[in-house]
Amino acid sequence: MDDSSLQIRRGDRFAFGRNWNAFVDLVDEGRIHSAIGSLRAALGVEDLAGRTFADVGCGSGLFSLAAHRLGARVHSFDFDAEAVESAVRLRRSFAPDAAWTIERGSILDGDYLARLGTFDVVYAWGVLHHTGAMWRAFDAAVELVAPGGLLFVALYNDQGRQSRIWTAVKRRYNRSGPAVRGALIAGSSAYIYRAWPLLEIGRLLSGGPRRTVTRARGMSRWHDMIDWVGGYPFEVSKPEQVIARAHARDLSLLHLKTCGGGLGCNEYVLRRPGRSVGAQEPADPAGDLVHLGGPRDQPPQGHSR
Repeated sequence: MDDSSLQIRRGDRFAFGRNWNAFVDLVDEGRIHSAIGSLRAALGVEDLAGRTFADVGCGSGLFSLAAHRLGARVHSFDFDAEAVESAVRLRRSFAPDAAWTIERGSILDGDYLARLGTFDVVYAWGVLHHTGAMWRAFDAAVELVAPGGLLFVALYNDQGRQSRIWTAVKRRYNRSGPAVRGALIAGSSAYIYRAWPLLEIGRLLSGGPRRTVTRARGMSRWHDMIDWVGGYPFEVSKPEQVIARAHARDLSLLHLKTCGGGLGCNEYVLRRPGRSVGAQEPADPAGDLVHLGGPRDQPPQGHSR
């Protein structure tokens, strides 16, 4: 049994790959189009033609596929074997002949990373805070960025006491049986989404069909919710911490979108000095600081995929 499977069985890790394997069944051209749009907007590019793209913790592979559609040569990897399977399924369905490599690997495995080299774009959306060693993972992701390249990363916002409560919820979820997990999903989603989960939880418990709602970035509200409640390990950070760490490693901030101090991910695009990969420095960097609503207005998007 591999490391990720053992951690899942012990309740020390959420089955991310299992959740996103289910999500792959929902992927269609509409979701792919949304994912492509979000990459274009954040990176400030029309395409990624001739660029290399590393998808760290690729999950379902949706954003690897989006990068491929934009013209990039893509390398995807994930610690979770089921996530790798998900990405392979997605490639088989939508890009069977793509210049797109998918393999098992960990951002915390220095020997593995040393074999990869560097990339024009390194994408790690909602991943590094689930490694159990977020800052080490962040530093490792930085090392994958080529001169002039971009690091596109999203990390959970530090809400202080509320983040500690969510940590306890996630730990309990992974160490409990189906009944407790269902209760935690119902309670958490009622808090975040208000009335929406009541019908969905009823459908789930009765074995009926689940109504899926497409979210920003092409994601699924239901699968994001499962990922949010179960997503463990779980670490958080403040924007000023991330920006300071990036600057200490000679990366400049190109784009920042926060969740307004609430629940969810803060999103960063960081640039290493050197040749440009196409994203333009904003004339007024403060103009890229975008605040979204608090926890009830802006539900979390959990894992990147």
